[in-house]
Amino acid sequence: MRLSRKYVIAAFVAVAAAGGIAAPAIAAEVAAGKYVALGDSYASGLGAGDYGDSGSCKRSANAYPQLWANSHAPSAFEFVACSGAVTSDVTGGQVGAITPDTELVTISIGGNDAGFADVMTDCNLGSDDSCVSRNQEAQAFAQSELPGRLDGVYAEIRNRAPDARVVVLGYPHIYTLNGDCSVGLSETKRAAINQSSDVLADVVSARAAAAGFDFVDGRAAFSGHEICAPGGDWWLHSVTFPIDESYHPTASGQANGYFAALNGVTG
Repeated sequence: MRLSRKYVIAAFVAVAAAGGIAAPAIAAEVAAGKYVALGDSYASGLGAGDYGDSGSCKRSANAYPQLWANSHAPSAFEFVACSGAVTSDVTGGQVGAITPDTELVTISIGGNDAGFADVMTDCNLGSDDSCVSRNQEAQAFAQSELPGRLDGVYAEIRNRAPDARVVVLGYPHIYTLNGDCSVGLSETKRAAINQSSDVLADVVSARAAAAGFDFVDGRAAFSGHEICAPGGDWWLHSVTFPIDESYHPTASGQANGYFAALNGVTG
């Protein structure tokens, strides 16, 4: 994700999340074999700090893939998620890390394809009407074009690792509606953004299910900790500096939201 637009997307993409967590009542434990982490800035950990030498990919030591690897000690770990990634970046490069012996793959992808960085930029700079309209455009793309792109990604993962368990992590709502924010975007804009998250989650969860993959609902994982949540314990950045970290999970969001949810699925 490039400045504002691309970064905000993943952020907003972060935005995009919907559907109930598809974790089973009792998590099936995953053997600590090879683990490959794919995806965009929500997977790379943009917003959580401590990026080491990962350059523009912004892979954080506090991101959920790294936290899972730290706690489960897989036999091999390939962390190739990259900030700004779209589905073609996964199929054109990231999947190269997957080998037939891979036992676990995680992925967060799709928000950048649908243009949610532009959504967040437009909603911050434009009127309520323009924000709602831009969200409707993103939702239409997510419903019409994104399913085929996700199917291509998921098929490539399965072809490369026929026996791997694959967990698809969705994006959270960005806002708690009617929350504690007295400044910032209007409630109309916040509701439109959350609606886009719901549409994206519906699409991602449906395609993950069709592929036989597990789906972790980011909305459920971050529930009560969105921007404007009462009490101020937010797991997402609002507008912040560096600007690319805006609307992305904090280190707490990666640990208490995504990592906790992933752990609940894998054991």
